[in-house]
Amino acid sequence: MHIEVRNLNKSFGDFHAVKDVSFDIEKGKLIGLLGPSGGGKTSILRMLAGLETPTSGDIVFHGQRVNDLPPQERGIGFVFQNYALFKHMSVYDNIAFGLKVKKQTKEQIRERVMYLVELTGLKGFEHRYPHQLSGGQRQRVAFARALAPEPQLLLLDEPFAAIDAKIRTELRTWLKEMIERLGITSIFVTHDQDEAIEVADEIMIISKGRLEQKGSPWDIYKNPETPFVASFIGESSIVENLSELRGFEDASNVAGTKALIRPEYIEIGRAGEIKLASASMPAVVKHLHFRGSEWMVELAVGDTKLITYRSLEKEVLHPGEEVNVLVHRAYLFNDQTSWVLENPLKVDPMPIHI
Repeated sequence: MHIEVRNLNKSFGDFHAVKDVSFDIEKGKLIGLLGPSGGGKTSILRMLAGLETPTSGDIVFHGQRVNDLPPQERGIGFVFQNYALFKHMSVYDNIAFGLKVKKQTKEQIRERVMYLVELTGLKGFEHRYPHQLSGGQRQRVAFARALAPEPQLLLLDEPFAAIDAKIRTELRTWLKEMIERLGITSIFVTHDQDEAIEVADEIMIISKGRLEQKGSPWDIYKNPETPFVASFIGESSIVENLSELRGFEDASNVAGTKALIRPEYIEIGRAGEIKLASASMPAVVKHLHFRGSEWMVELAVGDTKLITYRSLEKEVLHPGEEVNVLVHRAYLFNDQTSWVLENPLKVDPMPIHI
């Protein structure tokens, strides 16, 4: 299903929850609606589903305006955050519910349910009840039930929020593979950046009811278009006085700006570890945090605080130790826009890994 949203607005009394949002979604894409809590993500999802009525604007599915269509006529499947399974029904009957409403034959229902049981890895659990299942299994039942009527659009409201971390990681991979296999257009709401980056083909960043940016995870991370996106995506250091860092002395000429520096744009090392020593500057290690695959290092360059990473393969640094630091790139932003500033003292661009 191809989706067009034009100038969508939603108000609840005096509260303007969604503000003039427009976007297109290509058929078969998996889209993540990402942003802080209360930003308008779920309101957008519920308007697409027909569970909320837009105050103004248009929602178009395959060229047809659907604002006035009830949910059951929109060709959607909806997966709720709390699963919303029928506690008195077995796995089989939960999945079959929508098919029974459509008055399909018993044979049609059985064929479709057993296909979905197999697809979602629930074979052998057909006769169990929700209370007899794990959180991950209940979520799979919710997916299967939403898919049973063969919707053209799948909507998921924070689908992994109620699942523990290990199972959540497994289900992310499973969901992405399943949706790619089915080729169904899908939109999921999340406030988890890792989840959005790992699962989504494209991300839409929503804040205070507005669409800040839409694009692939890599494009959004590499080229943030607004100050909010620059500060929201990824771990970073906000620097008030960028001109105090070597190579960025001229940044003071840009009035009313702040700078954001991502950890991977900061090179750290003891004497001799940084090749472009002339572009580096002294810093003091303040704290170290073990992250499993690397160290996160908090640094002080004078009064400026920075965060970067250090490989486990290198010698461990210690709090209070003086090191050399080279900042390769910074994002500058003000209230209107953001832009990238490269360190002119470095010769070769630093490889980026996320």
